[in-house]
Amino acid sequence: MKFLHVMIRVKDIDKSLTFYQELFDMNLVNEMELEDSKLYFLSDEDGQTQIELTYNFDTPKNGYNNGNAFGHFAFSTKNMDKFEEKMKEFGINWLVEPFILQNYDMKIAFLKDPDGNEIELIEE
Repeated sequence: MKFLHVMIRVKDIDKSLTFYQELFDMNLVNEMELEDSKLYFLSDEDGQTQIELTYNFDTPKNGYNNGNAFGHFAFSTKNMDKFEEKMKEFGINWLVEPFILQNYDMKIAFLKDPDGNEIELIEE
């Protein structure tokens, strides 16, 4: 068994593609157009993990409500400070500023994507 991808619905596909491709260096690896939607598959650098961005043609005007069951995506970065510089170029601020997770000697931080989905960033 192999985990393939996770899917999220997005309000503005252009904003979401820019966010994940340019900020997180994800690659668009496939697109599929269905009767009611278009699917965009983005892959990480080693091609092991994918996010499917689904743009429904009848997307609600205000976007989608994020439920309370979903927590966050997690990405790693080699350098939190360089990532923060890149965030500033996109006008993105931290939801939770970088901090050291006590007892684990791990630096983490949180931000949100254009649809309000939380993303945890972990410094390698």
